[in-house]
Amino acid sequence: MPPHSHSHGPDPDVPPPSPETLTRRRRAVRLMLLLLVPVGLATVVGLVALWPGSEPTRAEQVAATFLPPGTTYADARVVSLQTLPCGDAGTVTATCATAVVEVLEGEGAGDYQQVDLSAEVVANGVAEGDTIVLTRDPGAEGGPNYQFSDFERTTPMVVLAVAFAVVVGAVARLRGLAALVGLAFAFFVLLQFVLPALLAGSSPTLVSLVGSAAIMFVVLYLAHGLSARTTTALVGTLFGLALVTVLGSVAVGVAKLTGLTSEETIQLGTFDPTLDFSGLVIAGVVVAGLGVLNDVTITQASAIWQLHEVDPAMGWRELYRRGMAVGRDHIASTVYTIVFAYAGAALPLLLLFEVYTRPAGVTLTSTVVAEEVIRTMVGAIALVLAVPVTTAVGAFFATAAGTAAGAAPERSLSSLRARFAR
Repeated sequence: MPPHSHSHGPDPDVPPPSPETLTRRRRAVRLMLLLLVPVGLATVVGLVALWPGSEPTRAEQVAATFLPPGTTYADARVVSLQTLPCGDAGTVTATCATAVVEVLEGEGAGDYQQVDLSAEVVANGVAEGDTIVLTRDPGAEGGPNYQFSDFERTTPMVVLAVAFAVVVGAVARLRGLAALVGLAFAFFVLLQFVLPALLAGSSPTLVSLVGSAAIMFVVLYLAHGLSARTTTALVGTLFGLALVTVLGSVAVGVAKLTGLTSEETIQLGTFDPTLDFSGLVIAGVVVAGLGVLNDVTITQASAIWQLHEVDPAMGWRELYRRGMAVGRDHIASTVYTIVFAYAGAALPLLLLFEVYTRPAGVTLTSTVVAEEVIRTMVGAIALVLAVPVTTAVGAFFATAAGTAAGAAPERSLSSLRARFAR
């Protein structure tokens, strides 16, 4: 029995590429560069032009006045807890609490303080021994004043993050680890460029588009390698992002969406009323579409190349037709994912509308719901149209970079097994 080989050398059953094939491959590479180099250069120029300065923005300056000067945060351990009824007259009685806590860090480390806990905090299950986060106002009369800020969640979040990284690395191995590095880069762009640039008053549409393009250029090639397959997915993703931007701008303008639909945006408006909140709706659609577009385009590009490897003699039209058969199934499942993801995130809001018993038409066209519906529909349209674009680009690149025109070379069963074993 001959030994099993995992050689990655040339397949002896496949002839070397012909001059015509090499010419077609070079033409395909030139076309890829023609498509991506201008976009890449525009992205770099956009990053440089829109990169925010180090000066505090108007919103940051105003927000700083909402806390007393010198306010800091410190972890504290709940030593004892005494519950008591609370609530205004005529309302349902709730349970509040007074807690004695030990400050664990900062200037008051080791001190014991008494803090009041609201009914919402008690309802979340605070108990003796729990670690909470306090705000410390050093300028309060009679000494520092401590108030409850939030629960301390570092441990469970770190455990979940480590578990996520371990699972991704164990299942996807080096490619999974590369994806984690790409994810870190994405957070860097969001935290260091997108958010500060938006607060600085730059165009939300341009900032989100440039930031998203920069993320995709790095994330896709880092996770999936520098190849025509990855380039196909990148072209499809960039098309989807551009389409989201155009459709979002039109839809937000026609529907007259203000963007001031949540407590967060209203509070942000009090910090800086000059911000473009309608533009923030578009920016949110662009950033939210990154993950789904990436998933769909890379899967579609992989399907095209797998089909091409099975039958290298397949023409562009046939390859596109078969690729779209796969793409339609992906579209059907992804549309459900988008809609149900929104329904789950907006469940408390939907319950509130159910309590009000408003007519369905009034509910759907209200500002809050209309914004999310339009956001979802714009993202879904771009996602669906990105599939045929990715399929067409992939079919062109695959056939242009494939074997010479004519019948595909015959391959033995052993050579096919060896190829799939790699």
